[in-house]
Amino acid sequence: MTEALLPHSAEPDAVSAHAGPGKAHLFGRIAASDIFYSFRRSKLTMVAAAITLLFFLLAIFASVLAVQNPFDPAQLQLMNSRIAPLWTADGQSPFLLGTDEQGRDVFSAILYGLRISLAVGVLGVVLAGTLGIMLGLIAGYVGGAVDGLIMRIADVQLTFPAILIALLINGVAKSVMGNRLDAMSTLAVLVFAIGLSFWVQYARTVRGSVMVEKSKDYVAAAQLIGLPAPVIMLRHVLPNAMGPILVIATINLALAIITEATLSFLGSGMPDTMPSLGTLIRIGNNYLFAGEWWIVAFPGVALAGLILSINLLGDWLRDALNPKLR
Repeated sequence: MTEALLPHSAEPDAVSAHAGPGKAHLFGRIAASDIFYSFRRSKLTMVAAAITLLFFLLAIFASVLAVQNPFDPAQLQLMNSRIAPLWTADGQSPFLLGTDEQGRDVFSAILYGLRISLAVGVLGVVLAGTLGIMLGLIAGYVGGAVDGLIMRIADVQLTFPAILIALLINGVAKSVMGNRLDAMSTLAVLVFAIGLSFWVQYARTVRGSVMVEKSKDYVAAAQLIGLPAPVIMLRHVLPNAMGPILVIATINLALAIITEATLSFLGSGMPDTMPSLGTLIRIGNNYLFAGEWWIVAFPGVALAGLILSINLLGDWLRDALNPKLR
């Protein structure tokens, strides 16, 4: 019986021993890569990555960490309006960073506003990247009149600042939908406006990479065996352009968040009932000279810290993926 059980009892160890070296090899390759080596050498980049990760975690777990839901009017009390931060003489528990004019806890509002700002930024970058990558692949691979049309549209859009294009799209959507534009619809409009404002960089970058790659032998071999053009573009050509795309996406994430905050500050973004960081800054700016500095100061510091950390990551990623700087 003992001898019969030995082979079966040894099987899990054999499987784990077989899987273990594979995982160890993967982690070893990551640890030995040039990018990870560059990341470990830069303490500033490690701090920026930790801060960025902290902001994302705060946004994800906002409902757990917040003392109230600032989007729920039933949880707000006007009697708690304009309370100073907890560490000041007029501070009250549990309002760590004080409250605003509606009785919203500023710390809770920052957590939920951070969630809105990051959601708009990430979704806007995804939309812009998807649209720009597709148009860049088509322009670079097909060429001819299609390439000329796409690039001329891109050139025209580059003559206008992204914030003006976002304002135009947002204004048209509001004029068409009118009172039917609720908070979630406003969020969707902001994502759409930001996505259409930032696609040009992706398209031009991918187009340049495709024009270089499509003349190489592996593309000719793929065409020779009869692979369709979409498969060649997505499976063989696109991976060679992913480095610059990642850099653009990281930097554009910060720009998208700034664009959303600017639109909200100007009154064309998220409403007061579902505020983003930009909306909170606009609300707090009205009470800055009345002595309630904390209403605008803490959302402003949170937005500045988020943008700075993302930009530092983007600068490091640009240098780490540039073979000339290695």
